[in-house]
Amino acid sequence: MNTFVNDLKREFKGYNTQRFLKDLLAGFTVAAVALPLALAFGVSSGADAAAGMITAIIAGIVIGGLSGASYQISGPTGAMSAILIGLSATYGLQGVFVASLMSGIILMLASVFKVGRIVSFIPSSVVTGFTSGIAIIIAAGQIDNFFGTTSSGTNLIEKLASYGQLGFSIDGMTLLFGAMVVGIMIIWPKKWQSVFPSSLAAILIALTFHMLLPYEVKEVGAIPSTLLPDVRLFMDQIPWSNMQNLIMPAVSIAALGMIESLLCGASASKMKNEPLHADRELLAQGIGNTILPFFGGVPATAAIARTSVAIKAGGQTRLVSMIHSLVLLASMFLLGPYMSKIPMAALAGVLMMTAWRMNEWREIHHMFDKRLKTNLAQFFTTMIATIVFDLTIAIFIGILVSCILFIVNNSDLSISVEDVDFKRLDKDLKYSHEQTKLIYLSGPMFFATQGKIKQVLKASITEAEALIFSMRGVPSIDQNGVQELNDIATGCKNQHIRVILCGVSASVMNQLERYEILESFDNIVWDAIEAITYLDGIYHEEERSI
Repeated sequence: MNTFVNDLKREFKGYNTQRFLKDLLAGFTVAAVALPLALAFGVSSGADAAAGMITAIIAGIVIGGLSGASYQISGPTGAMSAILIGLSATYGLQGVFVASLMSGIILMLASVFKVGRIVSFIPSSVVTGFTSGIAIIIAAGQIDNFFGTTSSGTNLIEKLASYGQLGFSIDGMTLLFGAMVVGIMIIWPKKWQSVFPSSLAAILIALTFHMLLPYEVKEVGAIPSTLLPDVRLFMDQIPWSNMQNLIMPAVSIAALGMIESLLCGASASKMKNEPLHADRELLAQGIGNTILPFFGGVPATAAIARTSVAIKAGGQTRLVSMIHSLVLLASMFLLGPYMSKIPMAALAGVLMMTAWRMNEWREIHHMFDKRLKTNLAQFFTTMIATIVFDLTIAIFIGILVSCILFIVNNSDLSISVEDVDFKRLDKDLKYSHEQTKLIYLSGPMFFATQGKIKQVLKASITEAEALIFSMRGVPSIDQNGVQELNDIATGCKNQHIRVILCGVSASVMNQLERYEILESFDNIVWDAIEAITYLDGIYHEEERSI
């Protein structure tokens, strides 16, 4: 709390009318962007447009006010709606509300235990794949609203498969409104975007045409002018007996809230050159998502689209988030009758374009252009897992595949067998050392490389009096690698072949000492030159003794 108060003092230090006017303008600008998205994400979550508006209003005030930085703008998002649509189909809105409440508690615990730092360990290709998977779910989830078709099922695969039985009968007028919105958002000039967002312009144009044309299409429906709608969570209606079924959905919502909010903060902090207090952000997200169900709202998270708009519009403090909420609240009260007439196809068009723009196309193009096979494997695996499974499983699979690929890509132990190169020696030797072989090792020695050295020695060396293993390029070794070295040394000793190690790093030496195998080698020296000199001396002593 002391840190939060001190941050507020720094944030509002020297605050004046000029800075307030910047916040006010930024708040109105963000509200213009958030309005159509709030309506659309409310519907795509399995709730209604009013739920999306309430979510944006409450989140903007509560989460924005307690946020870990001055710039975070929270509300309903496309990624969250992709999770909620399946949850609402299975457990209804009450299930969504209870899962949101539980996710808020999980986020607050994550804040207390400082779990937020885990997000930094998720590879960027996994995040990109997850984002693309979510985009596909959002777009496919709006096929019915966009084309006027009908499907059945609780997940994307089932809904797409249902078209084979139910048919795909397109309603021309519905498609007209959806295509109109998509077309407007595509051709809308970028220079107008910061003043009047394309999504809002498209919705207004579609609404105007709908009110003028004598054709009936599916509409958004009534927008209640209250923050306490009839459909919301009540303490006496919590299904305690069904709570165990909602644990995993709650974990998924909390994980997504954590990932989206912290990644948004990381991106926005670079734009504004202001650090994000990650643990406080998670606490704010937790408090907000705990409160939202009691107002009939759906889970919220920080949104990079609205946050970046706030920064680019000149937002100074967290008042931008609160002002944007107040503007949305006024819109709900004053424009509710008009918003209720918006064609569902128009919102579907907004979501289609939002899904397309969600994809990190620059990153995807870079992976294909540079043929980054590891990144592409991470990307496609996570994307497919996101579509087929839920968020937590998709992220887990993505990270697991990343770990496996990392091991595979970094398990290559390079082995080179060479003769003694006298040109590199700065001293005269008494013997030719024709039967002395240098084995240069580069890479980690662990279970994945076990047996590789033996194979190379068997294939490359027929006769030898001494083997010098240069291990300067070996950064680490595990029990399997130690065992292989010990087996090689023991086998060579039985054949009267000397084995010398050189260039052994401190960490590798610690492992050799730990497993007590140092006596298996004839000597351990600094470099190959010292090893050859040592052998030269040994041969000389043996000759003298004879």
